[in-house]
This record gives sequence, C-alpha cells and structure tokens, in this order.
Amino acid sequence: MTVDLLDAAASGMDAQRAALDVAARNVAAAEAAGPNGEYPRLIPQFRLLSSDDGDARVEFAGTSTQHGTNVDILTEMIAVMNASRAYESDASIFDVGKTLAEKTIDLERL
Repeated sequence: MTVDLLDAAASGMDAQRAALDVAARNVAAAEAAGPNGEYPRLIPQFRLLSSDDGDARVEFAGTSTQHGTNVDILTEMIAVMNASRAYESDASIFDVGKTLAEKTIDLERL
C-alpha cells in the first residue's frame, strides 16, 4: 500500500512538472513573438492510467493547441500557481507515504 501511495504521488508530481514546463514554454514563445506577434496557447493534457489491481496514476499525455487565442501572461501565471500548488500537495502526500514506510520498517525491527 505504501508503494502505491508513493507511486501515485510521484506520478502526480511528474505530471505537474510537465504542466509547469508547458506554461514556461507558452510565456517564452509569447515573449519571443513580441507584442504584435501571435502564438497559440498550448494546453497540457493528462490521462489517468488504471491497473488491474485498482491502482491509478496520472500521466502527462502531451499538449493540445487552443486555437483562436494568444498566450496571455496572466492566464499562464494562474496556470503556474495551480500547477505549483498541485505539485506541493503531491509532495506532501509523498512525504506522508515515506514516513509511513519508515514507521513500518521500524515496527518490523521490533
């Protein structure tokens, strides 16, 4: 069970890191295009992977293009804040799983 918790939290952290990369790419492309340039916004896509034993993992599945809109810095900053908070939540869950594993190992020593 502890391994499942650690695996789920780690996959969530990987997915949010990818979302942060997409937001950074959007901002960099918008800055390179200049104030009058156009650059369509990339949106991160995720998928939920389920195993036969009921475990679930989140995986970054690439990006899609939001047609008809340019990158807006404010929108990207909000996306960065959301991904950062989700990453922090996953990291907290990972820490709980790590502590649980350590306590289990300590109990087995007794």
